[in-house]
Amino acid sequence: MRAIGIAILASLLCAASAGIADDSENDERSRLSELLGGGDDRGYARALQARSFSFPEDHGPHPEYRNEWWYLTGNLDDDDGRRFGFELTFFRFALAPSIPDADSNWRSRDVYIAHLAITDADEKFYVAQRYSRAALGLAGSQSEPFRVWIDDWQIVAGSGAEANVWRLQAGEQDFGLDLHLTAVKPPVLNGINGLSQKSAEPGNASYYYSITRWQTEGSLCIGSAQFTVSGLSWLDREWSSSALAANQQGWDWFALQLSDGSDLMFYNLRLNDGRQDPMSAGTWIGANGEASHIDLSDLEIVVTDHWQSSSGGIYPAAWTLHLPRESLRLELVPVLADQELTTTVRYWEGAVDVSGERDGLPVSGRGYVELTGYAATDRGQ
Repeated sequence: MRAIGIAILASLLCAASAGIADDSENDERSRLSELLGGGDDRGYARALQARSFSFPEDHGPHPEYRNEWWYLTGNLDDDDGRRFGFELTFFRFALAPSIPDADSNWRSRDVYIAHLAITDADEKFYVAQRYSRAALGLAGSQSEPFRVWIDDWQIVAGSGAEANVWRLQAGEQDFGLDLHLTAVKPPVLNGINGLSQKSAEPGNASYYYSITRWQTEGSLCIGSAQFTVSGLSWLDREWSSSALAANQQGWDWFALQLSDGSDLMFYNLRLNDGRQDPMSAGTWIGANGEASHIDLSDLEIVVTDHWQSSSGGIYPAAWTLHLPRESLRLELVPVLADQELTTTVRYWEGAVDVSGERDGLPVSGRGYVELTGYAATDRGQ
């Protein structure tokens, strides 16, 4: 559901790069809906109709659109069964449709922001953020071979026959990761043929695809300890020039990998009055990689518990999901209650455990959930 997520981060990053919104006091006064509702999209391409996708080319940047992002999450274990989750995300945001001619090598149209988070299920949650303008090689993205980076944080694909093998590298002094990902399933197009409509207004949409299973191997470090890990990862990839509609407050995004080989993605858009937006939607991916669209009426979501942030705000903290057409009923529980990212804005994104049944048989799984618009500051409280 990242089509809207970039607008939060990129709008704030744009302001921060101008020196007006990079302090916590200013951030505490910001309302999510105001940040997402603003911005001039004139001069940018808009997602108005379905398009043809081409891989691996579409892994690379789409500079004619105002914003895009590469979103990777995963659940990993070390050789002793110690449980970890991770998120590594890169966002690109254009400050203007084009750049006037100038002599300065520092001039750049694009700014990049990246988030790194690691969940150590035995201990705690770690998070870091970087941002930079796309100048002098400090940050950027490219198509052949695919790469996106800020400083020494990067996602980079192999070339030729290795195009479906990606490497993730990112770290701070106290934690980091170095992972190799091999795609197990092909890309699936979300929405209708890859056009993901986010409100009734034409153009308030994104081009959206996912690769829902990557076999993952590599290492994590926390402090002086290093862990050899393996597991599954998930890629969400979107680009657009749109933002939240004025009547939308936030969203709940679910990405679940089940033990029978099937996968489920759903984004639940919430209106300002708390109701579900009719544009909420998702995708069911079978074990064979075939995908089918999920409408709001297809999936029932019930919140069964909550968690209160010490920084303010109450988040959902457990769920039941019922997808009758697949005879699927699931229970979702976070591996840690506190997986809140306090970055340029606050949101919750974390690893979850999944249990339930499908066709009357037990099924288990793991996944990631993202929650926005719940922090007290985001709601203007």
